[in-house]
Amino acid sequence: MSKTTKTHFAILGCGIIAEVHAQGIAETEEAALIAVYDTNQEVSDQFAKKHGAISCQSLEQMLAMDNIDVVCICTPSGIHPEQTIQVAKAKKHVLVEKPMAIKQEDIDPMIQACEENQVLLSTVFPRRMSPQAKFARKLIQEGKLGKLSLSSAYVKLYRNQEYYDSAGWRGTWEVDGGGAMMNQGIHTVDMLQWLAGPVSSLYGKTKAVLRDIEVEDTATSLLQFENGAMGILEVTTTAYDGKGQRLAIHGEKGTLEIEEDAITKLEIEGEKIELPEFEPFTVIPDGHRLQIRDMALAVQENRTPSIPGTEGRHSLEIILGTYESSRLAKEIHLAQKSKL
Repeated sequence: MSKTTKTHFAILGCGIIAEVHAQGIAETEEAALIAVYDTNQEVSDQFAKKHGAISCQSLEQMLAMDNIDVVCICTPSGIHPEQTIQVAKAKKHVLVEKPMAIKQEDIDPMIQACEENQVLLSTVFPRRMSPQAKFARKLIQEGKLGKLSLSSAYVKLYRNQEYYDSAGWRGTWEVDGGGAMMNQGIHTVDMLQWLAGPVSSLYGKTKAVLRDIEVEDTATSLLQFENGAMGILEVTTTAYDGKGQRLAIHGEKGTLEIEEDAITKLEIEGEKIELPEFEPFTVIPDGHRLQIRDMALAVQENRTPSIPGTEGRHSLEIILGTYESSRLAKEIHLAQKSKL
């Protein structure tokens, strides 16, 4: 019996989300973790020892290793663009955590650098990997709900002040790029636009209501979709009961609701719908594991990953548009670069 081909991974940044990446790599037959690097050498050494990898002394040392295929970028959001370009120039494929950038103008140079160096670029949106999400998207694209009228998303999470105080970059514009919407809500923002279609304009309001931070702990946004539907985004890290994500998509022929990653309501006019038996899925760690496997196979099969870097554009555009609308107290029309 032949041995499974391994795609070799490295992890840049050894914080909380790096543990999820390391676990996903360990549980993927087609992947192996080779090296890690963190600017805190002690943290890097401990992480490497725990996961049986080499602890590099510098990013340059890591990128010089010939046996590394993919680098998982798990560093603070504000430095993703610079590091993505550096990794691409070293001819390594890139799997970059969300948000892939905190400025719209930084995304295209990341994509271009990977294209010029003939390496793959994927951004992490693990909720898209669930079988329920894929089923829901197919259902909507087939027109089962009819013309959409109201498509909304709600993210009710809880982060106390200690969470923001635990790392100097959290809750800052410069490195975090935003608060509840940019850091926590981006997964749900992405899911909403992936399912319901691109947003053409919005009117947003953001504010730090309870936390002592530069950025918002609460955000709302009124959405106008390109397909004519309207919608609402509500995102907060001040919900004490912390219920997570909920999406509600209504059309002329039906309604679809998703809570966390489970379809909780599906009604279609004139049809009795029985949901298929879905494989068990929890966004962490299953989403990351499935996306890591997809990236490993994309390298081996020389194909585009399921969630390429271009998919990082529109969700960021919606978030940045909400911030701009809040600052200017006006409706913002989006460029929809995600369609280019």
